[in-house]
This record gives sequence, C-alpha cells and structure tokens, in this order.
Amino acid sequence: MKAKRYIPADSRAAVDEVLPAGRLTALGMQHVMVMYAGAVAVPLIIGMALKLPKEQVAYLISVDLFVSGLITLVQAVGTRWFGVRLPIMMGVSFTGVGPMIAIGANPELGLLGIYGSMICSGLLGIAIAPLMAKGLRFFPPVVIGTEILVVGLCLMVVSAEWAAGGTGHPEFGSPKLIGMSFLVLAFILALTKYFNGFIRNIAVLLGIVFGMGVATVNGSIDFSPVGEAAWFGLVLPFHFGMPKFDFWAIVAMSIVMLVTFIEATGMFVAVGEIVSKPVDEAAMVKGFRADGLGTLLGAVFNIFPYTSYAENVGLVSITGVRSRWVCAMGGVILMALGLFPKMSALVALVPAYVLGGAGLIMFGMITACGVRMLAAVDYDNNPFNAYIIAISVSIGMLPVVKPEFFAKFPAQLAPLLHSSILLAALAAVLLNLFFNVLGGSRQEQLAASLPEGSR
Repeated sequence: MKAKRYIPADSRAAVDEVLPAGRLTALGMQHVMVMYAGAVAVPLIIGMALKLPKEQVAYLISVDLFVSGLITLVQAVGTRWFGVRLPIMMGVSFTGVGPMIAIGANPELGLLGIYGSMICSGLLGIAIAPLMAKGLRFFPPVVIGTEILVVGLCLMVVSAEWAAGGTGHPEFGSPKLIGMSFLVLAFILALTKYFNGFIRNIAVLLGIVFGMGVATVNGSIDFSPVGEAAWFGLVLPFHFGMPKFDFWAIVAMSIVMLVTFIEATGMFVAVGEIVSKPVDEAAMVKGFRADGLGTLLGAVFNIFPYTSYAENVGLVSITGVRSRWVCAMGGVILMALGLFPKMSALVALVPAYVLGGAGLIMFGMITACGVRMLAAVDYDNNPFNAYIIAISVSIGMLPVVKPEFFAKFPAQLAPLLHSSILLAALAAVLLNLFFNVLGGSRQEQLAASLPEGSR
C-alpha cells in the first residue's frame, strides 16, 4: 500500500500543509535541536541556584521536555479555545527566572511556592487573554518591529556565549571553539547556497550533526551520560508535593505572565508575517490562552512557565517551511525525549559551540525580520516613528549592555527592569501612544493643517 501523499501547498494554505512522515520528522527534529539548549537551560539555572540534588534537576529537565512538547502541540495544532495554529515551538521562559529563584529561595515556600504562584498566574492569563488581545491596536508595525528587533539583538548575547563554548567551559573563548562555531556556520551556508529543496530546508540540522561529528572525532564528547541514563521515566503531576500560595509570589508571577503576553505578541505577528497568515484578534486570544495554559500545566507537572521560542521563529524564516505540523511533530519528539531519558541525554551532548554556529544565523534572522518590518514604517510623513524606535531600542538594551544598571531598584521590579524585551515593548507602546494616538497621529495633524479643499 502506497504512503499517502501530502496535500500540495497550492490547494491548501502553506501553514496547514501536511508533509510526508519522513520529511516531517526530520524538520521537526531540526526544531528540537535548535531549541534544546534553551529549553533545558532554565531548569539547570534554577536547580543550581536553589541547590537542588542532581536527581531532582534531571527530573526537572525530563518534565520540561515533556510539557514543552505537550503545550507545543496545543499551540501549533490548536483546539476550539487554545492555540494560535502557527508553526511555533514552546519552551520554558527565561522571563521568570529571577522571580522564581527569589520565591524558591524562601525556605517557607521553595519550589512549591513557585508552583502555587504559577497556578494563579496561569489561570489569570487564560481569563484575561481576550482583554489583552483587544490591545492589538496599540501594537502597530513600528511597535512590533521594534520589539522583534530587540529580541534578535538580545539573543545575539546567547549566540555569542554559545559560539565561545558556553558558560562554564574550561576553554571558553578559545580560537578552537570559536573556529568550530564558524565551521558549522560555513557548512550551513554552503548547504543553503548549493542545495535546494529538502537539503536546504534541514541545513541547520545537518550543520548541527556535522559539528557533532567533528567534535566526536576530536574526542570532545563523552557519551557515558547516555549509558547511565534510564530508558524510561514517568512524568507525574505534583511530583514534589502540593503547591503553596503566597500573595507577593502570585503578584510577581502574574507580572511575568503579562510579560509573556507582550513577548508572544511580537512572536505571533512575526510568524504570521513569515508564513503569510496575519494574526487576527481571535487567533491572538487563543495563542494567549495557550501561554496561560502552559504556565498552568507547568505548575501541575512541577516545571516552569512556557512561551514561544524566538530561535524557532528564526528557523522558520531561514528554511521557508511554513507548515505548523512540522512544529507539532517537534512537540511529539519533545514528549518522547521527556519520557525516554536516554534519548534526551544523547541530544544534550550537542556542544554549545556547535549550536553557536547555527545561533549566529537564526538570531540574526530574527533581527533581520524586525528590520524588514521597520523598513515598511512611514518616516517621511511621521518623523516621530524614528524617535519611537531609537528610544525604545536604547531603553530595551540597557539591561544587556549594563546588567547592573538597575541594581539599586527594588527587587520587586526585577521582572520588569531586567527584561529587555518588556522594557522595549513598554517604551514603544507608550511612545506610540504619546506621538501617534493621544491628540491624533502625525498624519492626522498634517491633514488638519491643510486647506479644506486640498485634504
């Protein structure tokens, strides 16, 4: 019996195109490889900060991958109430790291205090999703483009860290590691230029495999963790116990939830532009609800809040593969990795400097996406748009170029002041209100100044 052929793009929207199983699996795996380092980073950071035993950290990573895959399926496939139905991968958000460490460090709360606050903030997110989506008119291209530009610029820090070897590497910054990153970069670029079709689509995955192969030949990879890992591991709700609830912890994580929505707005709009499927208010509501559900499920399964991953947005832009079912397959693979620790351990062996070569392309593509959106903004008739971009980018980059800039401010403001994306988004929204909404836009002011017959 012949395998069922996929439905051609010309008879179905490209975002809904169903690819053959083999191609779908390879492209889904590429998305997983691209996001894996970021996906497991948050459990590692929080686990080390709270001095959790190694077995607990290992469990957090497995649960992280499983729930990441589950909420990716919800976001990409969609249901009546949840999911934006775009090619988006969901992973643990870095936004809440600071507040969660502060909550977890409280001996009266610990991890259970984090999960209690997440339950409340997740439910809040689901409830206010329609209200947040109503604010789409406050996110014109000048705001969204600025936000996406800052996302790409901030991720450059991550790609630089990866390319130099990754935090904690004994040879961090050595020419050998940086050279390997650029070798992977060159390999991906060669595939992109000299091959077409499927090979070009999985160029990033092949680049990572190539880098992994070179690192193995050099003896830089120790495969013993794969042998030590279990074949199968259960993921159970409330593994660490029943959650605890604290008012200020709930307030902090609710702020994180709002930050997630602002970040998601930029990601949804960017992906919608890439796949030629503009995101309307109804789709935005479902996407926000999925973010809230991700935080709620994270609490139930004892992991952390989820958001859409920018690196995968960059991958969609690079490959041109628009099908949301590719990300859905990526979600299935993530769930499998979470249930089979041995597979997870194998993927975890990919060196940071190998990912760095791919990151330089993907994160740069996000920046380029923001630049492309800002190129369509009207500067001639509305010179205030240049002020909006300039000031918002400057404010957003403060925590990046000078991490201690807000060191003297109250710790309760950390979720706001240490998030470059949120600072840039808030600045852009407020400046757009000031220049283009309050008292009429610049175009309206110019039209009002003209004689009636010439308007």
